[in-house]
Amino acid sequence: MPSLSGERSPGEPLKNGNSLIDSLPDRQRKGVLALCDRVDIALGTVLCEAGERFRHVYFPISGSVSLIQTLHGQEPLETESIGSEGMLGAVLVLDINRASKLGVVQAPCIALRMTDTGMRAALKSHPALLRVMQRYLYVVLLELSQNACCLHFHEVGNRLSKALLQAHDRSTTDQLSLTHQRLAGMLGVQRGAVTIAAIKLQREGIIRYSRGKITVLDRKRLESSSCGCYNESLNNCSTMFS
Repeated sequence: MPSLSGERSPGEPLKNGNSLIDSLPDRQRKGVLALCDRVDIALGTVLCEAGERFRHVYFPISGSVSLIQTLHGQEPLETESIGSEGMLGAVLVLDINRASKLGVVQAPCIALRMTDTGMRAALKSHPALLRVMQRYLYVVLLELSQNACCLHFHEVGNRLSKALLQAHDRSTTDQLSLTHQRLAGMLGVQRGAVTIAAIKLQREGIIRYSRGKITVLDRKRLESSSCGCYNESLNNCSTMFS
């Protein structure tokens, strides 16, 4: 989902690219940023392991982080994708320092990184951060419920369009680095089902696919081919800042 922090008004301090941090009042935002390092994170980097404690939390500015659930004997399933609208490690708000899933960078990231102790201190010192993080956790719960319904009721082609839109929102170009295998893990289907759906979108001139690269050719038609869950996700995200 795209960043919803809005455009910068004349005279407003320059924002930093993550919607959660950018929504904070200027003084509190500066206090939080003082605890962060800006880092570049390569594709495939593991940021957290299921069952292990968080040593750092991450506020993506660009790119995305996938949270992946594994069940014995089954293919891994991406249950959440985190971009500039969110963060990795939000459970620290609940005084829980344990990752429930594997966290992997699925699109090269620029992120603001903070230690777990720094995050705990920031939550105590900056009440606006605590409020926006509580709202963010609420949105995460909404999204998990929405995704479960989407997985059960909606066609693969519609869900593929939604996934491509969300990846496009987090990209700085129309070209997305997405293999059919990665998309299969995102959608919880066999690779062949993704191939069939992608071929249909390509034949209709909506995307172009080649060697693990998908280029969005017609954004409006891609939106029309998506299920309504894409717009629902945007509405959910907007509640964080309303």
